[in-house]
Amino acid sequence: MNERENWLRAVEFGHPEWIPCVVNLSPQTWKVYRQDLERIVLAHPRLFPRYEQGDVDFDDMPDTYREGETYRDNWGCLWYNIADGLEGQVVEHPLENWQALATYQPPDPLFQSERGSRDWDQIEQDIADQKRDGLLTWGQGERLFDRLYFLRGFENLMLDFAEEPPELGQLIGLLEDYEKRLVARWLEIGVDVMGFHTDIGTQMGLMISPRSFRQYVKPLYASVFEMCRQAGTHVLLSSDGRLLDIVEDLIECGVSVHDP
Repeated sequence: MNERENWLRAVEFGHPEWIPCVVNLSPQTWKVYRQDLERIVLAHPRLFPRYEQGDVDFDDMPDTYREGETYRDNWGCLWYNIADGLEGQVVEHPLENWQALATYQPPDPLFQSERGSRDWDQIEQDIADQKRDGLLTWGQGERLFDRLYFLRGFENLMLDFAEEPPELGQLIGLLEDYEKRLVARWLEIGVDVMGFHTDIGTQMGLMISPRSFRQYVKPLYASVFEMCRQAGTHVLLSSDGRLLDIVEDLIECGVSVHDP
């Protein structure tokens, strides 16, 4: 049984041979522990398949991970970092004032990602190679709820859910349009799983009430995830925080796998 078959069996309750998992190590972890960490990774190929010595530059830091630096992403959000090797935070929000919404243009998902450009020819080749090798293939659906507070600012967005201005629905609609265009392209290529990021929880509970989630956010999730499930593609949703109040909602929306 290859990796793809085993993963899909696990998701579909089909008695996999092993429990699939993914272990990610932060750039800061690599920078601090360096060769010592690499020796551990090389000693555990079942947890880190296909890793070869030298694959990681211990000192390389991606955008928004370098201490003291700012970075403006393709949505117009300005990031700032105070801790080398860990992701920074958005400190300038392009839609902090609703007046900016009338002329705001999101990036084009067919050409731009959050922090770069997309080469779909290369992506298609990579997916084809992964399928040939029996690997699970992934599409990147990017951010959902967290994109809203990156654009508005956290406090502003929390007030929006309390005051319910009409612009809130327009903002969510803008994100939905972006996601549908992006997801449609991935599904055209034909991936096994679409992954989405949506930090919406704290250690205690949701950032917004379950009622607000069901009124405003759940329709977005359902609309986008339904596209995936109708195409036979699974949905992985990654979200920090305590989401017990909406687990059944997430299942209804089409989530196959939840990374809590």
